[in-house]
Amino acid sequence: MIPVILVGIPETKRAVYFQKAAAQTGVPCLLWDWAQRPFRFPTGGFVKIDPPLWASCNLDEMNVCIRRYQKDLAALARLSEENDFQFLNHPNAIWDLLDKRRCKMRLLQADLPITEPLTAFEEAPLLDAEQLMAKMAARRIFQVFIKPVCGSGAAGVTAFRFQPGKSKMALYTCAVLETSSGQLVNTKRLRRFSQARQVFPLLNHILKLDCIVERWYAKTEYHGLSYDLRAVMQDGHLDFLLARLSKGPITNLHLNNQSLSATALNLSPPVLDSILELCQKAMDCFPGLRSAGIDLLLEKKSQKPRIIEMNGQGDLIHQDIYQENSIYRHQIALSQQPKEEMKK
Repeated sequence: MIPVILVGIPETKRAVYFQKAAAQTGVPCLLWDWAQRPFRFPTGGFVKIDPPLWASCNLDEMNVCIRRYQKDLAALARLSEENDFQFLNHPNAIWDLLDKRRCKMRLLQADLPITEPLTAFEEAPLLDAEQLMAKMAARRIFQVFIKPVCGSGAAGVTAFRFQPGKSKMALYTCAVLETSSGQLVNTKRLRRFSQARQVFPLLNHILKLDCIVERWYAKTEYHGLSYDLRAVMQDGHLDFLLARLSKGPITNLHLNNQSLSATALNLSPPVLDSILELCQKAMDCFPGLRSAGIDLLLEKKSQKPRIIEMNGQGDLIHQDIYQENSIYRHQIALSQQPKEEMKK
């Protein structure tokens, strides 16, 4: 039996339910705490990497944390070259997905439908509100999403719209500027700003984090709520499809949005087939990737799927762990495959 090593955080839901899945099948599972350095794993094992926890809610420190995580992933990648073990997701693949610009460029090169960037990925990033609004006006795109390149959990994610000539604008974000310190802080609560004196300082600060800017699409609705989808793909199979419903533009579930099994949406077989095909093609773009959470939207009129982003550690679905725990059980099953099959 092949031992499993989980690089994670003790007592988190990710760790607890992954270990339960291993115990149910009798597979030995070692939890390697992210705080333990250096990394030393038994040879011949199967390694899964869960995300670390960020200690700070200061978004100005986010890129420092991301660079530290990038170094850890690089160290794990080097370790795999020196030892005889396999990854569920190779550290390089995790980084390829965490970097939204790199991920979207790869998908675009494969001619897959994604949320359209406002500027070409090769162009210099937009650095302030004036540049952003000038580019939006030039392209006649008047609502966009702004996302830190390597952020997660909606940290710094901003939805912005404006009407040229009418001085009307709206900005939705969980980030606020603290008046005392001038720091940009993630509050995990969605706010709406409509006054230029509030919007411009926020936009200027957020854009300096290094962001991608994308078209804000009208999404398909369910009972008056717009939604997008989280698809969990593992080894070529669609293991879970969840709808995230919201009154506002940002659908992350920790913002008190609603979740719904995609079966309740009554999507037509052709739409479901197009979702599966798109997800399979997206997974094929990243060598070393066997499991991913893929966020998609369905365009309001056509129901054409577009990839919003991909997450190499997007496998925590509460609706699953509290019922079948099928996603983690599938990962344990993958850990026991012969190495020849793992490399396919």
